[in-house]
Amino acid sequence: MKRILLSLPLLLIFFITSSCDTLNTAVQNAGNGTIYNPTQSGVPSTLEMISGLKQALEQGTSKSTSQLSAVNGFFGNAAVKLLLPPEAQKAENTLRKLGFNKLCDDAILSLNRAAEDAAGKAAPIFVSAIKQMSVQDVTNILLGGSKDAATNYFKRVTTGQLTEQFKPVIHSSLANVGATKYYGQLATQYNKIPLVFTKINPNLDDYVTQKAIDGLFYRIAVEELSIRTNLSSRTTPLLQKVFGYVQKKTS
Repeated sequence: MKRILLSLPLLLIFFITSSCDTLNTAVQNAGNGTIYNPTQSGVPSTLEMISGLKQALEQGTSKSTSQLSAVNGFFGNAAVKLLLPPEAQKAENTLRKLGFNKLCDDAILSLNRAAEDAAGKAAPIFVSAIKQMSVQDVTNILLGGSKDAATNYFKRVTTGQLTEQFKPVIHSSLANVGATKYYGQLATQYNKIPLVFTKINPNLDDYVTQKAIDGLFYRIAVEELSIRTNLSSRTTPLLQKVFGYVQKKTS
Protein backbone atom coordinates (compact mmCIF):
# COMPACT_ATOMS: atom_id res chain seq x y z
CA MET A 1 0.00 0.00 0.00
CA LYS A 2 1.31 3.37 -0.92
CA ARG A 3 2.07 5.63 1.98
CA ILE A 4 0.28 8.95 1.94
CA LEU A 5 2.66 11.81 2.63
CA LEU A 6 1.06 14.87 4.13
CA SER A 7 2.60 18.18 3.16
CA LEU A 8 3.29 20.69 5.89
CA PRO A 9 0.26 22.93 5.12
CA LEU A 10 -2.09 19.90 5.10
CA LEU A 11 -0.58 18.64 8.32
CA LEU A 12 -1.16 22.02 9.91
CA ILE A 13 -4.78 21.96 8.77
CA PHE A 14 -5.16 18.51 10.29
CA PHE A 15 -3.88 19.78 13.61
CA ILE A 16 -6.19 22.80 13.49
CA THR A 17 -9.33 20.83 12.71
CA SER A 18 -8.67 17.84 14.92
CA SER A 19 -7.53 19.54 18.10
CA CYS A 20 -8.45 22.54 20.22
CA ASP A 21 -5.21 22.31 22.20
CA THR A 22 -3.33 25.54 22.77
CA LEU A 23 0.25 26.07 21.71
CA ASN A 24 1.35 25.43 25.27
CA THR A 25 0.13 21.81 25.17
CA ALA A 26 1.70 21.19 21.78
CA VAL A 27 5.03 22.66 22.84
CA GLN A 28 5.07 20.60 26.02
CA ASN A 29 4.70 17.53 23.84
CA ALA A 30 7.33 18.84 21.47
CA GLY A 31 9.79 19.23 24.31
CA ASN A 32 9.41 15.61 25.38
CA GLY A 33 12.33 13.68 23.94
CA THR A 34 10.19 10.56 23.43
CA ILE A 35 7.79 12.46 21.17
CA TYR A 36 9.76 15.32 19.65
CA ASN A 37 12.11 13.89 17.05
CA PRO A 38 13.36 16.61 14.65
CA THR A 39 13.28 15.53 11.04
CA GLN A 40 16.46 15.40 9.08
CA SER A 41 15.00 16.96 5.93
CA GLY A 42 14.92 20.66 5.13
CA VAL A 43 11.16 20.79 5.74
CA PRO A 44 10.39 21.22 9.47
CA SER A 45 7.75 19.06 11.08
CA THR A 46 4.64 20.59 12.64
CA LEU A 47 6.06 20.20 16.13
CA GLU A 48 9.30 21.83 15.00
CA MET A 49 7.31 24.75 13.58
CA ILE A 50 5.43 25.18 16.86
CA SER A 51 8.50 24.82 19.04
CA GLY A 52 10.56 27.06 16.75
CA LEU A 53 8.00 29.84 16.83
CA LYS A 54 7.72 29.61 20.61
CA GLN A 55 11.50 29.82 20.88
CA ALA A 56 11.62 32.84 18.57
CA LEU A 57 8.86 34.67 20.43
CA GLU A 58 10.45 34.03 23.79
CA GLN A 59 13.79 35.27 22.46
CA GLY A 60 12.30 38.39 20.89
CA THR A 61 10.08 39.42 23.79
CA SER A 62 12.72 38.66 26.42
CA LYS A 63 15.33 40.71 24.60
CA SER A 64 12.92 43.59 24.02
CA THR A 65 11.71 43.82 27.61
CA SER A 66 15.24 43.42 28.96
CA GLN A 67 16.61 46.20 26.78
CA LEU A 68 13.78 48.65 27.41
CA SER A 69 13.63 48.07 31.17
CA ALA A 70 17.34 48.84 31.56
CA VAL A 71 18.55 52.32 32.47
CA ASN A 72 18.32 54.45 29.31
CA GLY A 73 16.38 51.69 27.57
CA PHE A 74 13.89 54.30 26.41
CA PHE A 75 15.85 57.49 27.02
CA GLY A 76 18.92 56.30 25.10
CA ASN A 77 17.01 54.97 22.08
CA ALA A 78 15.85 57.70 19.71
CA ALA A 79 13.30 55.36 18.11
CA VAL A 80 11.31 54.94 21.33
CA LYS A 81 12.41 57.87 23.51
CA LEU A 82 9.47 59.64 25.10
CA LEU A 83 9.15 63.36 24.46
CA LEU A 84 6.73 65.68 26.16
CA PRO A 85 3.09 65.29 25.14
CA PRO A 86 2.24 67.14 21.90
CA GLU A 87 0.19 69.75 23.74
CA ALA A 88 3.20 70.50 25.94
CA GLN A 89 5.83 70.78 23.22
CA LYS A 90 4.88 74.35 22.39
CA ALA A 91 5.24 75.10 26.06
CA GLU A 92 8.64 73.41 26.07
CA ASN A 93 9.86 75.61 23.24
CA THR A 94 8.63 78.73 25.01
CA LEU A 95 10.11 77.73 28.36
CA ARG A 96 13.50 76.91 26.85
CA LYS A 97 13.59 80.40 25.35
CA LEU A 98 12.91 81.74 28.82
CA GLY A 99 15.82 79.79 30.34
CA PHE A 100 14.00 76.76 31.76
CA ASN A 101 16.16 74.20 29.92
CA LYS A 102 16.92 72.07 32.98
CA LEU A 103 13.27 71.91 33.95
CA CYS A 104 12.36 70.67 30.46
CA ASP A 105 15.24 68.17 30.40
CA ASP A 106 14.33 66.82 33.83
CA ALA A 107 10.72 66.39 32.79
CA ILE A 108 11.65 64.44 29.65
CA LEU A 109 14.16 62.23 31.47
CA SER A 110 11.63 61.39 34.18
CA LEU A 111 9.03 60.29 31.62
CA ASN A 112 11.52 57.84 30.15
CA ARG A 113 12.53 56.52 33.56
CA ALA A 114 8.87 55.75 34.29
CA ALA A 115 8.52 53.88 30.98
CA GLU A 116 11.68 51.89 31.76
CA ASP A 117 10.27 50.92 35.15
CA ALA A 118 7.05 49.68 33.57
CA ALA A 119 8.70 47.67 30.78
CA GLY A 120 9.95 45.12 33.27
CA LYS A 121 6.35 44.08 33.99
CA ALA A 122 5.72 42.95 30.41
CA ALA A 123 7.61 39.64 30.29
CA PRO A 124 5.07 37.45 32.14
CA ILE A 125 2.25 38.83 30.00
CA PHE A 126 4.04 37.81 26.82
CA VAL A 127 4.85 34.37 28.23
CA SER A 128 1.15 33.85 28.92
CA ALA A 129 0.21 35.01 25.42
CA ILE A 130 2.68 32.56 23.87
CA LYS A 131 1.21 29.67 25.87
CA GLN A 132 -2.32 30.53 24.75
CA MET A 133 -1.57 30.55 21.03
CA SER A 134 -3.53 28.12 18.90
CA VAL A 135 -2.06 26.16 16.01
CA GLN A 136 -4.06 28.46 13.72
CA ASP A 137 -2.16 31.39 15.24
CA VAL A 138 1.11 29.59 14.51
CA THR A 139 0.10 29.04 10.89
CA ASN A 140 -0.93 32.66 10.41
CA ILE A 141 2.24 34.01 12.01
CA LEU A 142 4.70 31.78 10.21
CA LEU A 143 3.10 31.31 6.80
CA GLY A 144 0.74 34.27 6.47
CA GLY A 145 3.33 36.38 4.67
CA SER A 146 3.33 39.33 7.08
CA LYS A 147 6.71 40.35 8.48
CA ASP A 148 5.12 41.62 11.71
CA ALA A 149 2.42 38.99 12.23
CA ALA A 150 3.75 38.00 15.66
CA THR A 151 3.88 41.63 16.78
CA ASN A 152 0.31 42.15 15.62
CA TYR A 153 -0.74 39.04 17.52
CA PHE A 154 0.79 40.44 20.70
CA LYS A 155 -0.88 43.81 20.12
CA ARG A 156 -4.24 42.08 19.79
CA VAL A 157 -4.03 39.85 22.84
CA THR A 158 -1.81 41.74 25.30
CA THR A 159 -2.54 45.48 24.96
CA GLY A 160 -5.32 45.41 27.55
CA GLN A 161 -3.21 43.49 30.06
CA LEU A 162 -0.16 45.65 29.44
CA THR A 163 -2.20 48.80 30.01
CA GLU A 164 -3.62 47.38 33.22
CA GLN A 165 -0.19 46.36 34.49
CA PHE A 166 1.68 49.45 33.32
CA LYS A 167 -0.63 52.16 34.64
CA PRO A 168 -0.10 51.69 38.39
CA VAL A 169 3.65 51.19 37.89
CA ILE A 170 3.90 54.33 35.79
CA HIS A 171 1.74 56.32 38.20
CA SER A 172 4.02 55.36 41.07
CA SER A 173 7.19 55.76 39.04
CA LEU A 174 6.21 59.19 37.75
CA ALA A 175 6.05 60.32 41.35
CA ASN A 176 9.21 58.48 42.44
CA VAL A 177 11.42 59.78 39.63
CA GLY A 178 10.01 63.27 39.87
CA ALA A 179 8.05 63.37 36.63
CA THR A 180 4.87 64.50 38.34
CA LYS A 181 6.79 67.28 40.05
CA TYR A 182 8.82 68.37 37.03
CA TYR A 183 5.96 68.23 34.58
CA GLY A 184 3.68 69.93 37.08
CA GLN A 185 6.26 72.70 37.48
CA LEU A 186 6.60 72.97 33.71
CA ALA A 187 2.83 73.22 33.30
CA THR A 188 2.59 75.76 36.11
CA GLN A 189 5.36 77.93 34.68
CA TYR A 190 3.84 77.87 31.23
CA ASN A 191 0.32 78.51 32.45
CA LYS A 192 1.62 81.62 34.24
CA ILE A 193 2.92 83.18 31.03
CA PRO A 194 0.73 86.15 30.03
CA LEU A 195 -1.58 85.65 27.06
CA VAL A 196 -1.38 81.83 27.24
CA PHE A 197 -4.93 80.77 26.49
CA THR A 198 -4.43 77.00 26.11
CA LYS A 199 -3.45 75.56 29.47
CA ILE A 200 -1.48 72.33 29.88
CA ASN A 201 -3.04 69.36 31.63
CA PRO A 202 -0.38 68.07 34.06
CA ASN A 203 -1.79 64.49 34.11
CA LEU A 204 0.72 62.17 32.48
CA ASP A 205 -0.37 58.62 33.33
CA ASP A 206 -2.30 57.78 30.15
CA TYR A 207 0.23 59.41 27.86
CA VAL A 208 3.29 57.66 29.31
CA THR A 209 1.49 54.31 29.51
CA GLN A 210 0.55 54.39 25.83
CA LYS A 211 4.00 55.56 24.71
CA ALA A 212 5.68 52.85 26.79
CA ILE A 213 3.49 50.18 25.16
CA ASP A 214 4.11 51.63 21.70
CA GLY A 215 7.85 51.50 22.33
CA LEU A 216 7.67 47.92 23.50
CA PHE A 217 5.81 46.77 20.39
CA TYR A 218 8.26 48.69 18.22
CA ARG A 219 11.16 46.76 19.74
CA ILE A 220 9.35 43.44 19.38
CA ALA A 221 8.70 44.22 15.69
CA VAL A 222 12.41 44.91 15.21
CA GLU A 223 13.31 41.59 16.80
CA GLU A 224 10.69 39.72 14.78
CA LEU A 225 11.95 41.16 11.49
CA SER A 226 15.53 40.33 12.44
CA ILE A 227 14.73 36.67 13.14
CA ARG A 228 12.73 36.42 9.94
CA THR A 229 15.39 37.94 7.70
CA ASN A 230 18.81 37.61 9.34
CA LEU A 231 20.52 34.26 9.74
CA SER A 232 22.71 35.63 12.55
CA SER A 233 19.61 36.26 14.68
CA ARG A 234 18.59 32.59 14.51
CA THR A 235 20.65 31.51 17.46
CA THR A 236 19.74 27.80 17.52
CA PRO A 237 19.62 25.05 14.88
CA LEU A 238 15.84 24.88 15.31
CA LEU A 239 15.39 28.58 14.59
CA GLN A 240 17.67 28.29 11.57
CA LYS A 241 15.66 25.38 10.20
CA VAL A 242 12.17 26.78 10.84
CA PHE A 243 12.78 30.36 9.76
CA GLY A 244 15.01 29.36 6.88
CA TYR A 245 12.07 27.33 5.57
CA VAL A 246 9.57 30.12 6.31
CA GLN A 247 11.75 32.68 4.57
CA LYS A 248 11.82 30.57 1.41
CA LYS A 249 8.09 29.92 1.53
CA THR A 250 7.07 33.55 2.04
CA SER A 251 9.70 35.40 -0.04
